[in-house]
Amino acid sequence: MPVERKADQAAVIPRLLLAHYDIHARALPWRTPPGSVCMPDPYHVWLSEIMLQQTTVAAVAPYFERFVTRWSDVAALASADDADVMAAWAGLGYYARARNLLACARTVAGEMGGQFPQDEAELLKLPGIGAYTAAAIAAIAFGQRAVVVDANVERVVSRLFAIATPLPQARGAIRVAAGAITPDERAGDFAQAMMDMGASLCSAKAPACLACPLASVCVAHRMGQPEAFPVKPPKKDKPRRTGHVWWLERDDGHVWLERRGPKRMLGGMRGLPGTDWDRKDGEGMAAPPVAGPWLALNRAVEHVFTHFALTLTVHRLCVNKDCQPDGDGEWWPLEALHDAGLPTLFAKVGKLIEPE
Repeated sequence: MPVERKADQAAVIPRLLLAHYDIHARALPWRTPPGSVCMPDPYHVWLSEIMLQQTTVAAVAPYFERFVTRWSDVAALASADDADVMAAWAGLGYYARARNLLACARTVAGEMGGQFPQDEAELLKLPGIGAYTAAAIAAIAFGQRAVVVDANVERVVSRLFAIATPLPQARGAIRVAAGAITPDERAGDFAQAMMDMGASLCSAKAPACLACPLASVCVAHRMGQPEAFPVKPPKKDKPRRTGHVWWLERDDGHVWLERRGPKRMLGGMRGLPGTDWDRKDGEGMAAPPVAGPWLALNRAVEHVFTHFALTLTVHRLCVNKDCQPDGDGEWWPLEALHDAGLPTLFAKVGKLIEPE
């Protein structure tokens, strides 16, 4: 729906918000202080924004610091071994991001002389960079005026203007409203200030309106119902899938880990062999990596992905050290399993086995 605004709101909202941000900005390892004359490293901005997609700041911060310590610039990351990067990413989830991260790093290092483009349209052409990420990099790393809208900004803008259209249909109106209040100067600081606002004072539940610098111009606050925005459609139950996973353990303290194919979920990661639970029709039994008297444990592993919930039955077999299964895999020492970079799903299987 169209957003009604007073003529001076485009100036008032950035002024109030940036004054607050200058004092209360979150100190994050990829940021420079608000109003700084030094622009942040584009590599740091890009890396953090990819990591932050559908992931919290608290979860991302230690991963970011490990990545930039190990791979200090885009050229170093581009030359990294795929398996090392995927293992370092383990636990962050949404593993396609890690594959796109490598593809993007290699494009920038190999075709652009190691320099990220400053233009939003050119950034959009890079692997793994969508509209939000391109705008964020352009604004934060290069000071370009770009309209940056993530879930936090959606919430703040929908409340500022009481946009009553349900999501996702409201996103067009939210973007128009966000564009109307994005300033020409300090667009990067403004974008980060909006993100901070949505992550703190203007949280999804119990927003702290009394401490909010924008309360005086917020329509939802004036209506007395900020929690009503943004309007969300009813949640649908996620479909549930079932599957089986094989824990093959050697008598000298090693477990068999496979390398998952690049086109599968968790592709390129180390994992445990199992059925094709990542495919809609993959619920049936599949042959285990070796024949033998497999024992099905009486406890299952539960995991929730973006589009479905999964229940895995765990089967266990112990073999002698001469056993060598077919397929792309390796024997991994149990005492160093935490170093294998297993995705959370397979790490859960390891924790289930540990007490036995």
